[in-house]
Amino acid sequence: MKSQPSTRYTGLAMALHWLLALAIVGAFFVGLYMTVLSMSPTRLKLYNWHKWAGVLILALSAARLLWRLSHRPPALPAAVEAKMPAWQRAAHHGTHALLYALFFAVPLMGWAYSNAAGFPIVLFGALPLPDLVAPDKALAETLKPWHGRLAYTLAALVVLHVAAALKHHFIDRDGLLTRMMPSRG
Repeated sequence: MKSQPSTRYTGLAMALHWLLALAIVGAFFVGLYMTVLSMSPTRLKLYNWHKWAGVLILALSAARLLWRLSHRPPALPAAVEAKMPAWQRAAHHGTHALLYALFFAVPLMGWAYSNAAGFPIVLFGALPLPDLVAPDKALAETLKPWHGRLAYTLAALVVLHVAAALKHHFIDRDGLLTRMMPSRG
């Protein structure tokens, strides 16, 4: 007897999704806050936490991508897909592809910027990570705004993703959001 494909994401896929979401939101808001502070021990501490969050985001992103490549996500329910206009299906797939690309691009750009500015990444203050680029002030000035632009683009896509999920849950009431929520039973 052939088993039915699951309509829900696996527990590991859910855990990676929500951990990555928390890390991205946290890193984004720490990034916003630290840049408005004057030079102080607090600002330096927040910069380190932001860098550590970026490394965590890279690791979670790699784990999530590897899991996704080896475990096909559940297909959209037929009833949902039938009601979804072609542009929404394209937006669904395009947004997910851009999110995955930015999961890597934002922290890698930040890492390269930090190195170009002459600041190594030392994970948890104990594990020095290799430099992606050599110190170069001109390169740092080029990379810095790109890290910010990519981070704002990622934030905008996260807001769009959340809005779409909430629309499906509260307006369409199609159960799509529950596929990524832990079961209550």
